[in-house]
Amino acid sequence: MNQSNPDNRSNRDMSMAARSAADLPIAPPPPPSNPPPPPRMRPPASAGVAIAAQGMAPEIRAAIPAATVYQAPTRATAPFVAQITSTNTIEQMVRDAHDKGASDIHLRTEEAVRFRIRGAMTVQPEYGIITVDQFSLYLAEILNENQRRIFAETMELDTAIYYPGFLRCRVNCFESLTGGAIVLRLIPLTVPTVDSLGLPQVLKQFIERPQGLILVTGPTGSGKSTSIAAMIRHLNDTDTKHIVTIEDPIEYVHQSNHCLVSQREVGVHTHKFSEALRAVLREDPDVILIGEMRDRVSVDTALKAAQTGHLVLGTLHTKDAIGTLNRLLNIFNPDEQASMRVQILESLVSIVSQQILPTTDGGRTAAHEILVNTPAISDYMLKGEDTEAFRMMETDTNEGMQVMNQALCELVLLGRISPDDAVRSSPDAGDLRRRVRNEGYDPGRASNREF
Repeated sequence: MNQSNPDNRSNRDMSMAARSAADLPIAPPPPPSNPPPPPRMRPPASAGVAIAAQGMAPEIRAAIPAATVYQAPTRATAPFVAQITSTNTIEQMVRDAHDKGASDIHLRTEEAVRFRIRGAMTVQPEYGIITVDQFSLYLAEILNENQRRIFAETMELDTAIYYPGFLRCRVNCFESLTGGAIVLRLIPLTVPTVDSLGLPQVLKQFIERPQGLILVTGPTGSGKSTSIAAMIRHLNDTDTKHIVTIEDPIEYVHQSNHCLVSQREVGVHTHKFSEALRAVLREDPDVILIGEMRDRVSVDTALKAAQTGHLVLGTLHTKDAIGTLNRLLNIFNPDEQASMRVQILESLVSIVSQQILPTTDGGRTAAHEILVNTPAISDYMLKGEDTEAFRMMETDTNEGMQVMNQALCELVLLGRISPDDAVRSSPDAGDLRRRVRNEGYDPGRASNREF
């Protein structure tokens, strides 16, 4: 029968207790007085958000000081913004995008931030993945309370933000499959000139017309607003007229010079686009800018204004000048199209169709197709002879007309754009190649690139 020694057992228990005490972890320090936000609200390490406004009681949230927010001066109330000490803000992104030469910023929940640089979407990994809480902070930074309410109800919103002394941004907020999204278009405060953009000089003649309809067309992001802004600046610097713009939202801001410029933004200075269109004829304008001729009401108003002694500028999302007329006619019923064709051609001054291409020196340039409504062009278009009108555009260069392949060929031979980019943008690649080959070598040109 085994006998246990009480002294040995006591010594064994003491040694085990000593080892257990040595193995115990050091007690953690007491929790800080300001605990960090819950895990789901914590942004990525690169974000560095110091304060998350979500989940706070109203009285605590109201006590947080608001950060400085640049907003268009027409906004009556400034948005509430949680204080953020990191550089992961909309303003910092705008400044970074401007330094990199980007034209747009794309923000989307559960996605990385992307900049559009020279037409290409480039990922910006330094901002991390946008979380739901970060997106809410972005909305609070650029939208006021009423705008956030409208976005929550309609799931889309157009507005603009203004950074004094720096630039403006056109903003579109929308909902997507992964969550909320924001797209910002960077717009410089200085309105460019026709010469600084390298636009065709004939555009100055168009904007000096006393009345008529000028259409600038092209896909989204092709620089239509920039070209129109340059034309308005030319008129503002050389003539004495009243220019009224109806935009959604305002992009380039024009200061009255020789002309008086009245700019109206839908949702800020007028409730509806259609109401502003009806009222514009009573505002004693000489020149009217209609942002986009999107429906029958805008087309009818533009034609009425052009026929009553006003110069009207409008935009459309069409690829070529000839197709623009057909696009306008398709807005009307088939039995109305014959009479509307006559009205449009009676008022039409010109159609300028353009697209943006990357240049060989790292910039971007525009290629233009220009139709001038001469008597010969009007006669062809009235008869529906589009092919003959297109040939007239190719040959009647004295009036400033040209087709897209002529513009692309000129840019290739000058070495401004690469042949591959020209082919991708050409409506007829085979015709473009023939034009470049037939041009031959000219020592006066910057280069003589062959396909």
